[in-house]
Amino acid sequence: MAISVLIVEDDPFIAMDIESAVAEELGAEAELVVVESVAEANRAAAQTFSCALLDIDVVGGKTYDVARALQRRGTPFAFVSGGAPQELPPQLRAARFLRKPFSTREIVAFVLSAVGGARPRTA
Repeated sequence: MAISVLIVEDDPFIAMDIESAVAEELGAEAELVVVESVAEANRAAAQTFSCALLDIDVVGGKTYDVARALQRRGTPFAFVSGGAPQELPPQLRAARFLRKPFSTREIVAFVLSAVGGARPRTA
């Protein structure tokens, strides 16, 4: 099974950090889709992903609707934000929340747990 990860982050340096950490762990077989706006995230979320990492405040607003769409589809996701979990709308407060500045270990741990520990990388 192919692993695909949606990354919604409008800071290019943070996006690169997340992308490289996930790619290093999962290898070239994993498909990583990185977008920076709510509009792009809404379009991307129509696809099927293994999991998603969402910054809350991105170009065009907040990613709450994207999170709700992922939640309805049963796609595991985590918010990656400098904000606080209690700022989330009530129906999204149970979501995993990784506070910035995050460690790449936290990001990788979430992705691995979301995809069942699968590692498609070939050594």
